[in-house]
Amino acid sequence: MTDTFHIDEPAFDPATGEVRLPYRLGDLRFTEVLRLPAPADPALADTASFRKLLGLTAIVLGTSYFKLKAPLTIAAPAIPLTDAERAFVIDVYENGLGEFYARNNLARFGRLTLEAPADTQGAIPRPELRHRALLPIGGGKDSLVSVDLLSHVGAEFTPFAVNPKGPIVTSVDALGVTPLYVTRTLDPEMVRLGKEPGYFNGHVPSTAINSMIAALCALLHGYDEIVLSNERSASEGNVEFDGRETNHQYSKSLGFELLLADTLANATGGALKYYSLLRPYSEARIASLFTNAGRFDHVFSSCNRNFRLNGNDGPLWCGECPKCHFVFLIFAPFMAKERLVGIFGQDLLDNPANERSFRELAGLAGQKPWECVGEILEAAACLYTLTRHADWHEDAVVRAVKADLFAQYGEEKLQRAMAECLTDSHDHHIPPALAAKVAAYAV
Repeated sequence: MTDTFHIDEPAFDPATGEVRLPYRLGDLRFTEVLRLPAPADPALADTASFRKLLGLTAIVLGTSYFKLKAPLTIAAPAIPLTDAERAFVIDVYENGLGEFYARNNLARFGRLTLEAPADTQGAIPRPELRHRALLPIGGGKDSLVSVDLLSHVGAEFTPFAVNPKGPIVTSVDALGVTPLYVTRTLDPEMVRLGKEPGYFNGHVPSTAINSMIAALCALLHGYDEIVLSNERSASEGNVEFDGRETNHQYSKSLGFELLLADTLANATGGALKYYSLLRPYSEARIASLFTNAGRFDHVFSSCNRNFRLNGNDGPLWCGECPKCHFVFLIFAPFMAKERLVGIFGQDLLDNPANERSFRELAGLAGQKPWECVGEILEAAACLYTLTRHADWHEDAVVRAVKADLFAQYGEEKLQRAMAECLTDSHDHHIPPALAAKVAAYAV
């Protein structure tokens, strides 16, 4: 029986930018390889901060291998951890894998044991980093709204991505700014076993994974900020499982953002900041901001079929998944119908086959999809707005759900919900000076 997941000592070659991350699961051995952009600052590579971040990165990326058997014990004998870092690791392996546990019916909350030596070195010296931001680009609307906001307030930033392809590359090309790209190569044996009987597979906390890789690059290339593009609705969960709320987007949530921000700050003597620029906004508010610029209309995509491991050579939008349906829905109240249909290639609200999906998004049927979609009440409010919109009120899905929407929520609640979607939240930790500049622009 496989009862322990081993995270062995990671290695970094500053000459090539190669990071090797070894793992063991019983008799199985795996090695993941990262190729970081070169050249890096050799002085920064030889710091306590980089060594600390390398160890934490190895642990977080280990979730992809741990989940094959999901044992109760995690061992990292070569990676010293503080008490706060231990709590962070357990959170990643419990809540970060919450959807994986729920969908495989595995009870792990409160049951995992972490074996690692105590870190007693004390405070880490602060490395010298330039005041500029590394901005992860996902190829969807959110990070491109962050691009627009940072550009207008004059903030210096560099696009960043792991294994860029499809909409990520086309979006970055449209920016005209030289990016930092990382190649991540999963161990092929792990990928193979994930499809075999007797092994588990499922969702991993990809935002946490990419954020740790971004932290390595930020330190090596002298960036003092990692700026995410996660909205406030990412904090809403999907289902209750094993006594906790399970959230598909947990590593995009505000709670995890604060935990990771503390972890990165402590690992770098307070030098590295981590926050989401879009945290004050709902998905609908972000959609309204996106409509201000048209240069990304035909290069961006939020459809997950563009980001699978084996790639996708099809259209930017499949038009069939909950993610496509949700993005179409939140754009509809703010964007001219002709423009929106031109982006997606079809009117997703006028296809009766999509009715069930829109009902799930708005809480009228089933459960919230296991996708990066916004709050249920937010989707319902957008649908309500469309029932009163000249461009959309005759569409098949809008007509089909109208009566049930009104019966379940009532017009007054839906009106309040839409107003709240367009009201910015103060629940974020964007640096105050930047928050003020962005708020003044995004009116």
